[in-house]
Amino acid sequence: VLHLAAQEGSVEDLELQDVLKIGYRGIKCVESGGPEPGVGCAGRGVITSINFLEENGAYDDVDYVSYDVLGDVVCGGFAMPIREGKAQEIYIVMS
Repeated sequence: VLHLAAQEGSVEDLELQDVLKIGYRGIKCVESGGPEPGVGCAGRGVITSINFLEENGAYDDVDYVSYDVLGDVVCGGFAMPIREGKAQEIYIVMS
């Protein structure tokens, strides 16, 4: 989402079909992307992508939504989706 938004000018210039791909068994897949390493806030990128997907109907008719985010980044911005009520449950998986 963020890479294409940068190419097009802003996230408002994107259409859902530009970023959403249908995978195995109809699973909807989107890569949110993030800022250049050491530049910007990855958490802000996550919330920008989530808001774009919500506003464009990506979450319509889905049973579950799963996000895979970096865990090695020390950035309070990753708490933004939690603070804004975008998550009902959060699981931390470590290996």
